[in-house]
Amino acid sequence: MSENSVHDRIQEIVGKDDVVLFMKGTPIFPQCGFSSVVAQVLNHIGAPYESYNVLEDYDLREGIKSFSDWPTIPQLYVKGEFVGGCDIIREMFESGELQQLFADKGVKAA
Repeated sequence: MSENSVHDRIQEIVGKDDVVLFMKGTPIFPQCGFSSVVAQVLNHIGAPYESYNVLEDYDLREGIKSFSDWPTIPQLYVKGEFVGGCDIIREMFESGELQQLFADKGVKAA
């Protein structure tokens, strides 16, 4: 699959849902500690999100890195915009910035 077609697919994915998490594994069965942390944060604040297991799709796993110009996974998108990976999400959660971002973007969290 060409990089352009992978990027088109990713653009469609991140535009479809308010909150999208590209991760290794699933929220129920994360296969990496960093992915687990981000899923736990989202679950804790009650934000509805769609997750995509990059381990099941090589094109998606490689394409997401060039799409965001970010070399690691997990990656979180809110309203189509890249927010960050594990360390950024953890820091934003701890400071309250993540919850504020969701509120500012109109994403309902519990």
